[in-house]
Amino acid sequence: MSTSRVWVVDDDRSVRFVLATALREAGYRVDGFENAHDALTALAERGAPDLLFTDVRMPGDDGLVLLDKLKAQAPKLPVIVMSAYTDVASTAGAFRGGAHEFLSKPFDLDEAVALAERTLAAAGESAAPQRDTAATQDDALIGDTPAMRTLFRAIGRLAQAPLSVLITGETGTGKELVARALHRESPRAKSPFVALNTAAIPAELLESELFGHEAGAFTGAQRRHTGRFEQAHGGTLFLDEIGDMPLPLQTRLLRVLAEGEFFRVGGRELIRVDVRVIAATHQDLETLVADGRFRADLLHRLDVVRLRLPALRERRPDIPRLAERFLAAAAERFDAPPKRLSPAAIERLVAYDWPGNVRQLENLCWRVAALAPGDTITHEDLDEALAATPGKDNVVLESEDDWDRRLAAWARAQLQLGRDDIHAQARERFEHALFEAALEHTGGRRTEAAARLGLGRNTLTRKLGPGRRPRS
Repeated sequence: MSTSRVWVVDDDRSVRFVLATALREAGYRVDGFENAHDALTALAERGAPDLLFTDVRMPGDDGLVLLDKLKAQAPKLPVIVMSAYTDVASTAGAFRGGAHEFLSKPFDLDEAVALAERTLAAAGESAAPQRDTAATQDDALIGDTPAMRTLFRAIGRLAQAPLSVLITGETGTGKELVARALHRESPRAKSPFVALNTAAIPAELLESELFGHEAGAFTGAQRRHTGRFEQAHGGTLFLDEIGDMPLPLQTRLLRVLAEGEFFRVGGRELIRVDVRVIAATHQDLETLVADGRFRADLLHRLDVVRLRLPALRERRPDIPRLAERFLAAAAERFDAPPKRLSPAAIERLVAYDWPGNVRQLENLCWRVAALAPGDTITHEDLDEALAATPGKDNVVLESEDDWDRRLAAWARAQLQLGRDDIHAQARERFEHALFEAALEHTGGRRTEAAARLGLGRNTLTRKLGPGRRPRS
């Protein structure tokens, strides 16, 4: 089912990108325009969208002039006018021109999306759009935390600039999603986006993958092969795990970045390309440079602008939304109703440290969507799935600082869920864990357990209650 079309017209790239991203996350098909002229041209070529957001103050025709022209050509099109200047003239002019609503900047993204839903519902459109999962995989950058909003603003600003970008972050944080967003919002959006993981290609084949080869260049080269640089001509080449690139290839890459030209392997024809290169790594490239494993001049060429992706544990409030998104995608793939997370399961997800970041969370959600027996995913379902996850399971604590950090993470999760009695909950769970550990250690002997804890036996008995027994 096709989704509603929403256009965002704003000369501020960061505002345009952040609002468009929030609307895409809500399931709408979104196009952005930096001025009224481009929007009117698209209107003539493609017809009217279902909803349009426009800023007031823009170069050329301002938002109110655009509103007049839109109403003349598409009188039923609902228009939401945005402005940081909420003076009487602006608001009155907007409503006089036929605006559906006036949105003051800065605005809350959730409120903007909710306003879009209400406006479309009033216009007879669907207020709860269906998602096209395949079409929106590139829009999977989700986050309301300060770190993610900062990232979204940076993407909005950098997308138009013809600069090389180095994306850093731990494995699984979504570096390719950022690269795709930079391409999609750039003037190169209609040209190819080509991705290559340099760590996944054997070193002896990587040169041919990047630059191509001529027939007969080496054993098995029976025909000419076009490399990734040629494939990305006019568009964007994303080089993931750039830190694993062999030094000889780093030299060739440096020449392409500096001069925009190269030879295919075994070739004599000079190939010229126009490619924006976005690189990514989870490694510390400065350390690799110091160790002689990465060229300093290549780092300087790639690192014109650096974007750092936060680890998932650094943006815990985003975890429930991400999990809901992944569970919905799994349900669509399985052709089944989406499963829900119990409050205890949400707490477990938010408190976990996610060494594999967003990728690990996505894999876990797909696993429990397939294997959890009920419609509601429980804390126990997650524990079972996490126990089957390779690598470090964060249930094991390594230090007192680690324990404090996990307690703080639990508290943040409770506050995020709106709980207001967390001190009593924490104290009860803390004491219960201590008592059970002490009773297990002493074989159920309460007097000895109380002594080891520094408590009187009566205090321990009272707190456990007459019916409480240690777990076997």
